[in-house]
Amino acid sequence: MTTKPSIGWIGLGRMGEAMVKKLTAAGHGVKVWNRTRAKALPLADYGATIVDSKLDLAGCDAVFTMVSTTDDLKEVLFGDGGLVTGGTKPKLVIDSSSISQEGSAEIRGRLEALGVAYLCAPVSGNAKVAKAGKLLIVASGPKAHYDAAEALLQAMGKKVMWVGEGELARVWKIAHNTMFGVIIQSLCEITVLAEKAGIPRHVFLQSINDSVLGSMYTRYKSPVLTNLTFDQVTFTPKLLLKDMDLGLGAGKAQGVAMPAAAATRESISRLVGRGHDNVDFAILLQELAADAGLKLVPENVKVDDGLSA
Repeated sequence: MTTKPSIGWIGLGRMGEAMVKKLTAAGHGVKVWNRTRAKALPLADYGATIVDSKLDLAGCDAVFTMVSTTDDLKEVLFGDGGLVTGGTKPKLVIDSSSISQEGSAEIRGRLEALGVAYLCAPVSGNAKVAKAGKLLIVASGPKAHYDAAEALLQAMGKKVMWVGEGELARVWKIAHNTMFGVIIQSLCEITVLAEKAGIPRHVFLQSINDSVLGSMYTRYKSPVLTNLTFDQVTFTPKLLLKDMDLGLGAGKAQGVAMPAAAATRESISRLVGRGHDNVDFAILLQELAADAGLKLVPENVKVDDGLSA
């Protein structure tokens, strides 16, 4: 790969948009494609080039993909007009989607059979974390491919790690997002407990954030939990349910009992069943409060999310 590789990007959801902006801010030229072109257009103001077809990215040195499911990834790569369906193919595909280990292995085999290198590179963090430059990016695949792409990954986060060959980064991401679900379940439960007993919600959350139990995650979720701004979506219940299912599937495959994850999965499934679609998954707090006979109201308190420079 050259010193300044040509870069393509497929998939401009909340995360993809923020990560592309980090690449352009670091001086990289990026060509982008998105199913809904209108979502890509604002990136032109940040130096990105908007293309009309996935095949327009086939000549790039590296193409990043960030989509919702394994089937979505297969479609953008191998479907009608897919990235690798033409005569010209990219040197490297770097996928940052949250997909299964098995699906990723199948995709790796198909790409490598076409002479296209493949690197898994899922991330820890949401769009706000990406904008703040605080993503952790964890990669797996041939070490040489990681070494070639490391500078690009570093442009988008605070730290990058290589965890090994093959699909090990998928295992890491599945484990990560399973913990992600279990933590929000526990945090919402204890927040309801504290508030029902009489502790103001923002006071309790601040105390947890400043304790040994606090983390970047608990801190950046505190504003939405305090002010009930569930319309400011970072991640939906449906996507979290998908990841909990991946976690339990991985546990079954490895013979690992996961009782906390199983209980959390059912709680998140109930959110989806109640029609909580285009809202943030933190609406779990509201549902658990209702179960406890507690009606929540926004506290309208400014709470630090810990993501400021």
